[in-house]
Amino acid sequence: MQPSVTRWKTLVRTTALSLLAAVAAAGVGTGPALAADGNVAWTVRTASNSYGEARSSYSYNVNPGGAVEDAMVVANRGPAPLTLAVYAADGFTTDAGQLDLLTRDKKSVAVGAWVKASAGSVVIQPGKTAQAPFTINVPANATPGDHVGGILTALTQADQAEGINVDRRLGIRITLRVGGELKPNLAIENLHVTYDGSSNPFAKGDATVAYTIHNTGNAALSGQQAVSVSGPFGVLRARAGDIAAPPQLLPGESWDVTVPVRGVAPAVRLAATATVTPLLTDASGSTTSLKPVEATAHGWALPWMIVLVLVVLIAVIVGASLYRRRNRAREDARVRDAVAQALGGREPQTS
Repeated sequence: MQPSVTRWKTLVRTTALSLLAAVAAAGVGTGPALAADGNVAWTVRTASNSYGEARSSYSYNVNPGGAVEDAMVVANRGPAPLTLAVYAADGFTTDAGQLDLLTRDKKSVAVGAWVKASAGSVVIQPGKTAQAPFTINVPANATPGDHVGGILTALTQADQAEGINVDRRLGIRITLRVGGELKPNLAIENLHVTYDGSSNPFAKGDATVAYTIHNTGNAALSGQQAVSVSGPFGVLRARAGDIAAPPQLLPGESWDVTVPVRGVAPAVRLAATATVTPLLTDASGSTTSLKPVEATAHGWALPWMIVLVLVVLIAVIVGASLYRRRNRAREDARVRDAVAQALGGREPQTS
């Protein structure tokens, strides 16, 4: 895997590319990470120790106030000595649904702050490997639950052609579950439904259901989704097809979902129901399904041609009624005039 590239012209302006997401999500570089000039390459992997061999990433269960010692192995595949910075950073989920790590100019408050490399850099000779030990010190007041970050190696080089510095990073994911009460929970928020019908008042149309999945607990969660749309009292129910699972959301993160539902009858008043079954993964990789979360919202699905016909019919009825009233008023006026003339111009007496 190739390392990510971070470019900046000043310390304030920083642009991070997305290659780190693939590296961090996989946890280990499976191929050489090549620098732009092709003369430098390196890979990273987890060290083999009491925590395991050939691990794809680092995963620990630690109580508040506890500590962990581990190491990353860095291999220089290039022809020249290599000096790499070593540091840690907090993780986050990108808009593309991949895990990425904060750049060095962003402040880490969890894993990135608790992980300390034994040295800020490592030097590797050509064709050699070197270990980069690190220690995780979990604060006594750390919030129970899941915290995700990574340990990184970075190489900064100047790009003379563009007049900028290029920061290449290659790292391994760290998943840390702090001891205490685990409260996994997903919430469905901002659920709404819209309807797009056809000119045929009896034909079915399409609905669009949109909502936000919010991880309101303290455990990293993914989920299985189901969406349906029905008319009043649950009749004429239409179900969405397979819906892609959201990425694993870290505590506090949200994910926007838009689901098309085909073949929805124009039942005037629609009820859209979204169901998310949270999926919790433990340190061994086993996944447990939790109690499903459900939310319902309503929207209109009016058969517009029928509505138009009704509007026209009502307009005709109202117009005819007004026309009759005007005719009746004119007829009443004509009769009064005729009576007045018959009485010699005198107004008729009323009793």
